[in-house]
Amino acid sequence: MLRKGLEPLKGDREVLLDLDYGGEAQTTDSYGSLQNGCFIPPRYLSAAACDEDADGDDNDPIDIHFNTRSTQPLPQLGNYFTDGRTKIDFVLVWEVRSRRKRRGKGKDRGEVTGEDGEAVPTEENSRSERRKAKLAQWREKFVQNLECAGLLMEKEETANEKKTIHFLKLSAPWDVMVYHAEELCLRAPLQAQPHHDLNTSARVLSRLCIPNAMTESVPNRPLDYYTCAFRKSKMNRFLGCDNHETYFTNTQRHRVVYEILARTVYGKRKRAEVGVDRLVNEGAYTAAFPLHEGPFQLPRYEIRPDELNQRQVLHYYWARWCKWYKYQPLDHIREYFGEKIALYFAWLGYYTAWLLPAAVVGTLVFVSGVMSMGTNTPAKEICNSSASYLMCPLCNTCKAWNMSEICTMAKLGYLFDHPGTVFFSVFMSFWAVTFLEYWKRKMATLAHHWDCMDFHEEEERPRPEFAAMAPSMEQNPVTGVKEPYFPEKTRLSRMFTGSMVIIMMLCVVMIFLVTVVMCRGIISVMMYHTGSPVLRTEAGTIANISSSIVNLGLILLMGRVYTALAEQLTKWEMHRTQTQYDNAFIFKVFIFQFVNFYSSPFYVAFFKGRFVGYPTNYGTLFGMRNEDCGPGGCLIELAEQLFIIMVGKQLINNIQEFIIPKVKAWRQKRSLAKVLGGKSSHEPRRWEEDYQLVECEGLFEEYLEMVLQFGFITIFVAAFPLAPLFALLNNWVEIRLDAHKFVCEYRRPVAERAQNIGVWFNILEALSHLSVIANAFLIAFTSEFLPRLLYQYKFDNELSGYVNFTLAYAPLNFTEYPMCRYKAFRDNNGDYTLFYWELLAVRLGFIIAFEHVVFFVLRAIDWIVPDVPESLELKMKRERYLAKQALAENQEALLVSRGRGAAPATPGTSSPVNVAGGGQVSTTQQVSKWHSQERCHYFSNHSRIDHI
Repeated sequence: MLRKGLEPLKGDREVLLDLDYGGEAQTTDSYGSLQNGCFIPPRYLSAAACDEDADGDDNDPIDIHFNTRSTQPLPQLGNYFTDGRTKIDFVLVWEVRSRRKRRGKGKDRGEVTGEDGEAVPTEENSRSERRKAKLAQWREKFVQNLECAGLLMEKEETANEKKTIHFLKLSAPWDVMVYHAEELCLRAPLQAQPHHDLNTSARVLSRLCIPNAMTESVPNRPLDYYTCAFRKSKMNRFLGCDNHETYFTNTQRHRVVYEILARTVYGKRKRAEVGVDRLVNEGAYTAAFPLHEGPFQLPRYEIRPDELNQRQVLHYYWARWCKWYKYQPLDHIREYFGEKIALYFAWLGYYTAWLLPAAVVGTLVFVSGVMSMGTNTPAKEICNSSASYLMCPLCNTCKAWNMSEICTMAKLGYLFDHPGTVFFSVFMSFWAVTFLEYWKRKMATLAHHWDCMDFHEEEERPRPEFAAMAPSMEQNPVTGVKEPYFPEKTRLSRMFTGSMVIIMMLCVVMIFLVTVVMCRGIISVMMYHTGSPVLRTEAGTIANISSSIVNLGLILLMGRVYTALAEQLTKWEMHRTQTQYDNAFIFKVFIFQFVNFYSSPFYVAFFKGRFVGYPTNYGTLFGMRNEDCGPGGCLIELAEQLFIIMVGKQLINNIQEFIIPKVKAWRQKRSLAKVLGGKSSHEPRRWEEDYQLVECEGLFEEYLEMVLQFGFITIFVAAFPLAPLFALLNNWVEIRLDAHKFVCEYRRPVAERAQNIGVWFNILEALSHLSVIANAFLIAFTSEFLPRLLYQYKFDNELSGYVNFTLAYAPLNFTEYPMCRYKAFRDNNGDYTLFYWELLAVRLGFIIAFEHVVFFVLRAIDWIVPDVPESLELKMKRERYLAKQALAENQEALLVSRGRGAAPATPGTSSPVNVAGGGQVSTTQQVSKWHSQERCHYFSNHSRIDHI
């Protein structure tokens, strides 16, 4: 048991947790004192409860009594217990109705009221009361097992006449941290090393002697160490091991306490009644979270930058809007939030930086289109045609019109359909894959810098929902422990049924798309019948913009509905681990959102205008003629749709991200303010302030938004060269919005380790390859680039007569407007001309050549650019060699290898290292990170500690 290992701390704990301590000998009953006068005597937390078989009968309630003492609490100093020394590592919160009201009700119904204000019904006549009693029993058993695991506890209460909010503060003492640090393979510092600048742009500007306005000195930068997996037996080799208060970082302490909470039994083990997550899901606790490092606002008095807490540093140097052009302090983010969140912001910042050249090139392409509008020969012919080209009616009730009426749209269409857009689509195809290749290098560098290169997720425990709903228990082949089990055959059948639901929802999206298309046709006909020349000329543009706005509303609505449906489907499929659940959920939502957002642009890009037919033989859909591309061509309509859907979605999402957390936080603060009541003089404490914040919702929505944006700027970039520019502007805002949410508005999440961005990278790779194919088809079949090129090759290099060449005459049997013109390569009988078949061959040849050339170059880039930089690979090899030297069992051999060219060092000591810059580091000082082969194995999934 831990009690033996914790004996040296017994006196401190009794002094710490007994507010009546006056220097006299204390009994064990003083353990667990509470700030507002209550304490948990250990005699009620018997060793029998600690050693109880979790698979046994747990139906008998175990009472934890609270006695009241009228004592004056000691002054509070930050995130500490009332003694001002013991760190608060985690807080559990639950709410109950006030004692007075529950006691009154309990008397009327013959109930016994517990001393914590909770009524325990003797006759369970009500399902609600039985449920409350069960939750109270689970909490009591959970607290007992946490005490058996060695955690220190202190309780606070905030109450009014209606409700009491309980805060249980938890802390892991040194011996518990040491034991779990070894079992969880936490990294321990061996030797400090110089900081290396990981920003490529900073290194380039430094070499060119150009001032770098993006760099900024951020105080309290975490030191960079050579590290290894923590070993208690090698404690004397680790830096700072003598200082028990600061040796483990706060995020490491949070991880350890969360692991204990996640494994602690609160009911019957055979029912998988284990872990704080399931207790929160069941409603036993309303929240469980680590605390922020104090307030984020700067104090009103002057203070040195190095005296700021971590949260204030992140807010002042990162989350403020005026820092939009500065490098992100990734090391600070990683130290405060963990590697998983730090990798998201690293990826978002890297992606945003790579958007800068794409935005510059796209803007230049657009500007070149504007400047060359006057040289567009086809547009000049249209504007100067007067009544030369009488066009056939666009609908059954419309009249013929002159082509000169679309002069303005013909000029504007050239902005999105000129040779520069072809170059830009090729450029963006290379950009997408090159960006991902270099991100892999950056990701490897960060993973090594943050000691996650060899990190692999431990054998994951079952999800709380899975454990609660699994029909049986089976032995885990890895851990040998019985765990909840769900038959794989049943899961596969459920996944198949879920896929049918996904297909049905995709069909609903297609129905909405057809509805939007018909809506666009109806609006166009209405505009033609107004009689206004302006409305008739701009009918297609007005219909396209209005239908795009309607489509955006439907997209956002269907996205909300389907995300909720996908969540329920994924839960129903009963995935065992959180990783499996997340991957299945991400796949479902992305597939749907891909079709939801991209179906309309795909229709305009590749299908609109392909099935129009010709006079006397028009194609129809539900009695309406199939719509044709507008006067400026399909690319300008595609650009309009992309602008409305992409930019509109970004604006709406940013407004939601700005407003919704503030509304949620306001409601939470209002609820707590009612409990505080008239205690205006009472200054909210850290746990109360953090409880008012919004629960962190994870990174799913953030990644999904950026991945969809990545699709917009790569798949359809040929039609909208300004897409990277709008994405760049949005991401500058997005980084600060997300930073402000995590620092100021979210409760602090538990730090999670990760070495990459997970399945999202695979999705990005798929989108980058799809963009090559999509751009090839877009240039070949939607753009006028190839028809113009073939006309220049066969007939006229200046494109003279091109407009007349692309217009066909209506068949002779079309008597309503004989000899009217329509756009197609057909003869007078409606058959395709030879030029059409030649053009089709050129288009197919272009697609094949484009794809093969681009993919060949992309494979070459993949081969030339290694995933791991060469310098990093050499460093890793060197570290493996040094790690073997450091692990040498023969201490004399180790000293000899260390002492070459250096004075002998005392075993267990380390000499200072020059981390400021130019000094050389001796072999003695080059203590390396331990390789993954030396990692310890994850210990078995038990809820309590048997020994240290």
